[in-house]
Amino acid sequence: MKKAESKNIKLLSQDTLLGNGNVGEGVSLQLTNDGRRILWLAHESAPTNFTGVDVSDPRNPKVVVQTQLPHNTVRSNSLDVVGNTMAVAYQTQTWGQEPAGIELFDITKPEEPRSIGFYDCSSPHSRGCHQVWFVEEGWLTAAAPTKDFQPKESWDDQPFLMLDISNPSKPEETCFWWYPGTRVGDDEPAPPRHPRFSQGWRCHNTNVYPERPDRAYIGYIDGGVMILDIADKSAPKLVSHWNPHPPANGFTHTVLPLFDRNLIVASDECVYDLGEDWPKRVWVLDAQVEDNLVPISTLPMPPVEEFAPRGGRFGAHNVHENRPGPSFRSDQIVIGTYFNGGVRVHDIADPYEPKEIAHYVPEAPEGSPAGSIQFNDAYVDENGLIYAVDRWAGGLYVLEMDI
Repeated sequence: MKKAESKNIKLLSQDTLLGNGNVGEGVSLQLTNDGRRILWLAHESAPTNFTGVDVSDPRNPKVVVQTQLPHNTVRSNSLDVVGNTMAVAYQTQTWGQEPAGIELFDITKPEEPRSIGFYDCSSPHSRGCHQVWFVEEGWLTAAAPTKDFQPKESWDDQPFLMLDISNPSKPEETCFWWYPGTRVGDDEPAPPRHPRFSQGWRCHNTNVYPERPDRAYIGYIDGGVMILDIADKSAPKLVSHWNPHPPANGFTHTVLPLFDRNLIVASDECVYDLGEDWPKRVWVLDAQVEDNLVPISTLPMPPVEEFAPRGGRFGAHNVHENRPGPSFRSDQIVIGTYFNGGVRVHDIADPYEPKEIAHYVPEAPEGSPAGSIQFNDAYVDENGLIYAVDRWAGGLYVLEMDI
């Protein structure tokens, strides 16, 4: 077994989460009323729904609650927390199944999460919600359809949705947008498909920041990067669209704006094993002119010929998103997950020449079918601690940077 590799990052602890170490893309931190720090984790696949971990002592994490899904063909890949409220996304394996939507929980007592609301977006054409973005009380955004949305192509089934959750028992749609040409009844033609790696024109991440509440920064999978004007919630408008697919191999995941520098960091997710869809990179875009995004660099990556054969996926996935709350925020340091490439930290002080300054690649987790680490997501707290999670078996890794 290949030994752990590290540069300027050390492992403080690891927890396999009671043997359910398959964590998705939902990682969020709660500061409880009694002074604890609870990390909430959504799971990549059934049977586990979500897990709460007390990380008050980052060297000794403790699971305080773990819940189960209603059946094995639904997953809760994404969640987010604001105060004592948590939003959880439910996506089914096939269209027409239930539950499909967004559930809201009161987590005032972390050991006893209490359901307080549900947005149902199930329909014959829906797999539900893939992602939630919840950073301020009263509203959230999601990659999810409404009940009456019917895509022209089945994989275009998760548009941009904003919900008013000021009354969590009755979530209400406030803003809804899809790329023209992807809904049945649109006059526009359907968009072109990637000739080899088509995964759909639909949302992945749907980030809206308090600094710019009139803008949504959307990773639209095969559609690339989109910036949406949502000042008028009843009439959202596309203001910018940058799409390198093809020749790049698709699946834009995260669009991270760096407001003070007029930059955007955008990641393309690797979705195939053994480097089949290489390269999957993190792009740096010049956003000085909002409607003319210009690529100026990509973050350096370790050699594909070394990492792809290690097993599982190798390439970019998610980046830490500078969200509000107990969260690390930087317009210079970018922290991301690269599946078997581990966690990697880049300095983009010079956006034309990004530099890797730290990385951590652990040994393959015991029991992983990939035969390698598959870091799926990472949340970085206000103290700079990285909470990285494995897609298959490794669970939670708490890491400390020295940069």
